[in-house]
Amino acid sequence: MKKSKYLFPVITFLLSFGCALFVAMKVFPNNPFSGKKSENAISDKIHDGDLIFQTSESKQCEAVRIATNSKFSHCGIIFFVNGGQFVLEAVQPVKITPLEEWISHGKDHKYVVKRLKNTDTVLNEETLDKMKTYGKQLLGKEYDAYFEWTDNRIYCSELIWKIYKNGAGIELSKLKQLKVFNLTDERVQKIIKERYGNDIPLEEKVVAPSDLVDSNLLKTVINTY
Repeated sequence: MKKSKYLFPVITFLLSFGCALFVAMKVFPNNPFSGKKSENAISDKIHDGDLIFQTSESKQCEAVRIATNSKFSHCGIIFFVNGGQFVLEAVQPVKITPLEEWISHGKDHKYVVKRLKNTDTVLNEETLDKMKTYGKQLLGKEYDAYFEWTDNRIYCSELIWKIYKNGAGIELSKLKQLKVFNLTDERVQKIIKERYGNDIPLEEKVVAPSDLVDSNLLKTVINTY
């Protein structure tokens, strides 16, 4: 009799929990707070705060590759959240994407992971928390197709640079001016004309994915190219 007295409430709880979990997974499949881990986890190779780079194939990304003489046109920062691996990236809008999903968006699913050389002494838990807090403030920001050095809109390499600068006090690379890049190619000219017309901000401060991937403060952890 005692068993039957408690059996029904237990069954009711389990059914309710199961339904709630099912709904949460369906409605919020990419929720970083669900604690879901990547199916093909590479957590034994990556660290919280690592940078990840890939080749994207849009017209703008093609122009970025040509202008910077690099195969890399998109990048993000890897953060561990509740046991899951995610990439904070500046697309439209700034958002957090499961790591494996992010990798699948790149050409041939290839990518490079970079890490701060002195990460063990610099990126402690307190610093990583500051970086995540700063990054969280940028969630939902519009993508900056004009590459302006403001916080009104954000592009991918700007997002990473500012997170490291404001969260860890580290400048991963020197800022450049738009005019130093290869702007003569007709494919680049086409994008520039669409963006700026005849008023090109050649003096604008910028940072490209290539500047970050070539930073002497970083080391390569994974290279699938």
